[in-house]
Amino acid sequence: MKKRVAILISGRGSNMMALVEAMRARDYPAELAIIISSRPDAAGLAWAKAQGLPAKAIDHKAFASREAFDDAVHAALTEAGADLVALAGFMRIESAGFVRKWLGRQFNIHPALLPLFKGLQPHKQAIEAGVKVSGCTVHFVTEEMDSGPIVAQAAVPVLDEDTPKTLEARILEAEHKLYPHALALVASGRATLEGGRVVTRAAVREGGTLFSPQL
Repeated sequence: MKKRVAILISGRGSNMMALVEAMRARDYPAELAIIISSRPDAAGLAWAKAQGLPAKAIDHKAFASREAFDDAVHAALTEAGADLVALAGFMRIESAGFVRKWLGRQFNIHPALLPLFKGLQPHKQAIEAGVKVSGCTVHFVTEEMDSGPIVAQAAVPVLDEDTPKTLEARILEAEHKLYPHALALVASGRATLEGGRVVTRAAVREGGTLFSPQL
């Protein structure tokens, strides 16, 4: 049985599109349950509806509290029969109660190699820190932001001439490959939470070292 995945968005939804494209493959271990946008005017929501996908807006501005909004999202996820929740540019801080309800079943992608550069403007943080390698991380969502157990990571070189925008674009390309890969690992049971960390039963290319600058 394929896992049913809900995708939560707030904007353009480029990672959502990458996940949807992956789920269209017959042998992919997950299928789309629903797409939910916290903004009715999100470009990603318009794209999903144009594609004929199950999608709806739950406008966060229509609720008096974060908890009330999260309750509405939880009800929609339950109604759609979601097994897993993938955050893809979902610009809302979730309540502790919602996080606990979906603990071990909800994950996010962050454009840095966690635990480095948490929070806002990670690309700017990376450049200012002078690192030669950054990247992206898919992790399970916990109550502490950008701190959950790591499912998968991809490394991307940081160039001397990079600006936050150019680095963001390079990392985004990696995100579009990493997120579908990480979702497949979780949905197939090859990545599981054990003792607060993710144990992965998948091949690792031990010789795949990224040198920056190149050797």
